[in-house]
Amino acid sequence: MTEPLDAERFKQDQQRDWDAAAAGWKKWWPLFERSAQHVSDRLVDLAAVKAGDRVLDIATGNGEPAVTAARRVGPSGRVIATDQSAGMLAIGRERAAAVGLHNIEFLQSDAEQLGVDGAFDAALCRWGLMFMPDLTGALKRIRAHLKPGARFATAVWSTPDKVPMITLGADAVRRLAKLPPPPPNALDPLRLADTSILQSALQEAGFHDVVIERMQVVWEMASPADFAEFRRDVAAPFRALLERQTPEMRDQIIAAVTDAARAYAAADGKVRTANETILFCAAN
Repeated sequence: MTEPLDAERFKQDQQRDWDAAAAGWKKWWPLFERSAQHVSDRLVDLAAVKAGDRVLDIATGNGEPAVTAARRVGPSGRVIATDQSAGMLAIGRERAAAVGLHNIEFLQSDAEQLGVDGAFDAALCRWGLMFMPDLTGALKRIRAHLKPGARFATAVWSTPDKVPMITLGADAVRRLAKLPPPPPNALDPLRLADTSILQSALQEAGFHDVVIERMQVVWEMASPADFAEFRRDVAAPFRALLERQTPEMRDQIIAAVTDAARAYAAADGKVRTANETILFCAAN
């Protein structure tokens, strides 16, 4: 019998794990965002962000799509970017400062609490909703901070077979670490692959006119070894798993992920994976 989720403990562990992964994100974000920029662009488009708007970005991570939105709203607009991880927010601040954006405020806040004031013209969340224990509650709080008619645009990941960047080597890792299969409602990156889950939650939260789109995100790594290094550096749950293992088992797990990545290596040795993301937009 599966034990009920301790939401507060989960969020504390999540914050710790993402803070631990922040150094890896600082190292890899330029490569990551080169491939993911078009997703941020499309989210900003779907939310109808325009010059002068006040925009809320939830679970901003390394600062996206907040940085993209800040460019769109211009000096007369404002972006509030929230995340539970102080380490990830530091990367966002550095990115914004490096490109001279002064219209973003980075705020450490639990996405299910949203310690922000005032009403917003649009809200965004890229690859963050999957990790929220109280999904409908979080969506209700987001909607409560939107002006009438404002839009919320978000991106989640598709099914395991369509997101190799996340799933490559997962079965081998579970076998090596003697892990049971994840429970059906595990708060993992692929939790919202079934579009009916998020669509229903949006409607229950009071949103309407839900639109769903699918996009491809192609990541390119220099080699299978680089792929495994990237996974180890930035995937917070994977890092946490490795830390619980002996040095010998860690080496075996990294080798298994490297071997799995070789199946995606081209003649030039580079690993290219095409990953499906699902975009939702809904109106308040």
